[in-house]
Amino acid sequence: MRRCLYVLFGFVSIALTSATPSSAQPAFVNGILIPGNLLDATGQPGANGGRFGFFSDIYYDPATDEWWALSDRGPGGGLISYGTRVQRFAIDIDFLTGHISNFRVLETVKFTNPKGPKDGDGKAMNGLNPLDLNGFEGTLGRSFDPEGLVIDPRTGNFLVADEYGPSLYSFDRKGRLAKEFETPDNLIPRVGSNTNYVALRDACGGSVPVPLCGATGGRQDNRGYEGLAVSPDGSRLLAVLQDPLINEPGPNNGRTGRNVRIIVFDNDRHSPTYGKSLVQYVYQLEPQADVAARINAIKPGDATPTDPRQGRNIGVSAIHAINDTEFLVLERDNRGIGVDDPIGARAVGSKRIYKINITGASDVTAISLGADALPSGVVAVTKSPVFIDISANTLLPGGKQAEKWEGMAIGPQLSGGRRLILLGNDNDYSVTQTGAGEQFDVYVDFAGNFARCVLDDPTQCEVNPADLVIDNPVALPDGFSLLPGVLHAYRASTTDLAGYEEPRNPQGHSGDDD
Repeated sequence: MRRCLYVLFGFVSIALTSATPSSAQPAFVNGILIPGNLLDATGQPGANGGRFGFFSDIYYDPATDEWWALSDRGPGGGLISYGTRVQRFAIDIDFLTGHISNFRVLETVKFTNPKGPKDGDGKAMNGLNPLDLNGFEGTLGRSFDPEGLVIDPRTGNFLVADEYGPSLYSFDRKGRLAKEFETPDNLIPRVGSNTNYVALRDACGGSVPVPLCGATGGRQDNRGYEGLAVSPDGSRLLAVLQDPLINEPGPNNGRTGRNVRIIVFDNDRHSPTYGKSLVQYVYQLEPQADVAARINAIKPGDATPTDPRQGRNIGVSAIHAINDTEFLVLERDNRGIGVDDPIGARAVGSKRIYKINITGASDVTAISLGADALPSGVVAVTKSPVFIDISANTLLPGGKQAEKWEGMAIGPQLSGGRRLILLGNDNDYSVTQTGAGEQFDVYVDFAGNFARCVLDDPTQCEVNPADLVIDNPVALPDGFSLLPGVLHAYRASTTDLAGYEEPRNPQGHSGDDD
């Protein structure tokens, strides 16, 4: 294995190649490290201004030959007002090898709801959580945590899956809300019979105040739609939850389960069921014991019965269509270098992509699922052996792994009929925050040290702090950088992606408004 490092802590291109790649598994070609202080096309300085949010999802639109990157609710973790957005970017591609280079941001589109009430942030689809934005835990309003992205091959609209609701929206090319899809009743988060978009599973009392407690049903907190796929003809959308529903198993402990729901929506505007869910399938996460065994083989004793926890910090991050029935699914743990573990102290167990097939899977819309074994007669989607092991190739110094692999796209055709697959991480804007919303930049040196700094002020930092208080501020030492964005490029053969159908474009959308 040979590693070529061209630039350090700037835009980095690294190539890792293997002499004998496995059959029907895409070959890793190279990757790019992107500085964490990169600004988007707004050019607005600061973490809450134009700091690029990297890759909660990635989509390649073959109709326009454009790449798009979705960033999530912003650097505040739902505690800071932030205008959510999607970014058009470009990369140079060697169509013979699949090698990528020269990442650059071309356009930033902010999401808005023109019909929504105007406030201090205009009519932006806002990253603030519903309680803080609306003053009431049962109103979703314009609260928006975008996590999954496709472009409608019929219209060119942005179709975006949101984690808060969970919700599914269509936006025009200017980012204006055009359509809200129906949320299935069993996914809506509740405390008893009341809708509550912010409640945790914890019992009320102690340090957890009402209304932030007592969730009993629907999606888990911060575990709504995490990925979105579109069928090649654009008529169907598949949104996948990150983890099981909070009541699967009941009464409020979905974090111990491995049965994740995939929801199929009608996206045919001429259909009487347009915008409604049609069917729900179950995808089974890899057993926690298998992930823990890999972790303990790397670092004995590093995995425990609850870390990584099945159905909470093992989950699904992305889904992408191969054709009408086959899909790629990205499954991962929450380990690796990120704002919560900036030195990467914990060993990584799972950063993997699988192929799935929904043919013959049961509709579980009206069926309650348990923690592990499926109810009698219920058939899950079929799941292949590992298609891509992302952790087999890392660009971070010292062999460290990036934590949040969330972006996945099948890209353009390469020479010989092969395809580019692009994967990207979410670095959380390299920002952490207290429960009250006080924010700090997170810097690392990839040598076992990290620093937290007053937001946007690297002169007020503390190296290796024990808490979220900067007691003895100093200037950021040399050798530290914000957490980078990471892109991996893979070259998939025609065998790897047998049956792949590129999204079709019967109406000839060009990226312009309808």
